[in-house]
Amino acid sequence: MNDNERWVKPYGTAAEGAFQVSITDAVPGWAHTSLRVVTLAPGGQVDLGTGDGEVIVVPLRGGVEVTAVDHAGGHHKARLAGRESVFAGPTDVAYVPRGASVSVGNGAEGPATVALCGAKATKRAEPPPFRHVAAADVPVELRGAGTASREVRNFGVPQVLDADSIIACEVITPAGNWSSYPPHKHDEERDGVETELEEIYYFEVRAEPGAPDGADPVGYQRVYGTAERPIDVLAEVRTGDVVLVPHGWHGPAMAPPGYDLYYLNVMAGPGARRAWLICDDPAHSWVRQAWAGQDVDPRLPMGGPR
Repeated sequence: MNDNERWVKPYGTAAEGAFQVSITDAVPGWAHTSLRVVTLAPGGQVDLGTGDGEVIVVPLRGGVEVTAVDHAGGHHKARLAGRESVFAGPTDVAYVPRGASVSVGNGAEGPATVALCGAKATKRAEPPPFRHVAAADVPVELRGAGTASREVRNFGVPQVLDADSIIACEVITPAGNWSSYPPHKHDEERDGVETELEEIYYFEVRAEPGAPDGADPVGYQRVYGTAERPIDVLAEVRTGDVVLVPHGWHGPAMAPPGYDLYYLNVMAGPGARRAWLICDDPAHSWVRQAWAGQDVDPRLPMGGPR
């Protein structure tokens, strides 16, 4: 039985208040991560209390002003320059710890769309500090090769951002390529081998230059399980859609010819250690060796609008 109805949230079906996308622990079976996406008109603002969670503010298009008051009463402010679109290169981000209040405002002349990536923050006795990570400090990794080439922007991984539990990054997959591949999972705590992390995929898609006005940018995402923990998702995704991965093998994420694919990943789990350790599906792990003689797709990295 297909599980799309439970774990796939097409744009508009997970809205709440000002947020066009709102994924929280109110979703049955969801416990550790959250994602809220809002578009702010000029002069618009959204306010949020982090409670027992932490948040990374990620501009998707446009820039925003972030102000926060932390658990100790400290005041913080960061102007996030943002970008023209998610395909225009990395963005600067702001990290807001648990026990804080945060406001995100748009002082620009045009609209701004921003994602608030969240996770329950219960691993550390003291929350990490508020932080503004500049776009220039976001490592850009070119992963895979050939038609499995993709670009990973690691703004919220343990080596870059001091946080309690959240792990977050962005992935760009050029038209015709496959990413999140070989299929892998991270749903068990196995010391040094695998960490238990649920994961959110938020998607955006665009047509390549020269596409006609009637083009319909689309991508695809696969999730499947084991005999002990079954799950079966094969989703057609468009801009604003979300796929939730509570467990199981996930991948590939597919960008059909003609359409570039973006996704924002948010991960966290119950383990004592904040780490992204994955296990490939053994039926497909051999594919990694096939990349050895292939070049990375010359379209990467994608650093500007087209």
